[in-house]
Amino acid sequence: MNAEKLINVLVGPLVSEKITRVADTHYVFAVQPRSTKADIKRAVELMFKVRVAAVQVCRNPDKVRYFRGRPGRRGGVKKAYVRLKPGFNIEFGAAP
Repeated sequence: MNAEKLINVLVGPLVSEKITRVADTHYVFAVQPRSTKADIKRAVELMFKVRVAAVQVCRNPDKVRYFRGRPGRRGGVKKAYVRLKPGFNIEFGAAP
C-alpha cells in the first residue's frame, strides 16, 4: 500500500475508561473497517516514526437503538490495539 492510502487507515485515537487502563502498554486507534494488521502497523510507523511490536484488532458491530419509539443505528467501529517496541513513545499533544 502506498503512503497516501496508509494515511487514511487510521481514523483517530480513542479514549475511554478501558483504554486508559491499558494505556501504559497499548495505544488504541479507530481504523478503517477494511484495513489489515499489516496496513495498521505500516500506517502507525509512517505517521508517528516509531517501531510497532504487535497489533491486535477487534470489531464492535453496529447496534440498533430506539429513540422515541423509532429504530436507528449506532455505527460500529474497528479498533486497533498497538503495542510499541521498548524505547518508543507516541505523544498526541506534541507539536511536530
